[in-house]
Amino acid sequence: MIEHFLVGLALLLGLGGGYLLARSQWRGKRSERPEDVRRILLPFTGTEISRRAVDAALRLARAESAMLMPAYLAAVPKQLPLECAIPAEAAKAMPMLEAIEQRATAQGVPVDARIERGRSYRHALRRLLESEEFDRVVVSATATGQAGLSGDDLVWLLEKAPAEVLILRPAPSDERRLTAKSGV
Repeated sequence: MIEHFLVGLALLLGLGGGYLLARSQWRGKRSERPEDVRRILLPFTGTEISRRAVDAALRLARAESAMLMPAYLAAVPKQLPLECAIPAEAAKAMPMLEAIEQRATAQGVPVDARIERGRSYRHALRRLLESEEFDRVVVSATATGQAGLSGDDLVWLLEKAPAEVLILRPAPSDERRLTAKSGV
């Protein structure tokens, strides 16, 4: 009875979260509430990405009131300076980032898009991990493993990412892709 009164009082005063934490500590249990998720990283390469992976990242972002951070990983050839202009990569990246942003905006999810350079996709991903903060990573793995991040890159990501990692590989028969042409 007293517990119900305290819950009502805490909610009335806007102290619900503090009460849940205090109550769980009082009972010797950890709070069941997940930590606040603020940004979800969605790294990708090329001119298409699994629609299931994008939709999964958007569902997570919407459910957790998080910002989606789509990141195009650009491989810069070794004979060029890492920070040089890469118009061909930008021409591929911008329409894809725009398509993801349109899909996110239609679902009420804020977006903070970027292009990250590296000597390889893994190097670009490493640079992103070192320079940005995020709480979750959603990665689209191809059914054939021929494009984008390799299996070794995905294992590396699982070992190195300072966040939760969700690797989503659509069924081999799933041809639903988000491309710059397919848009929303």
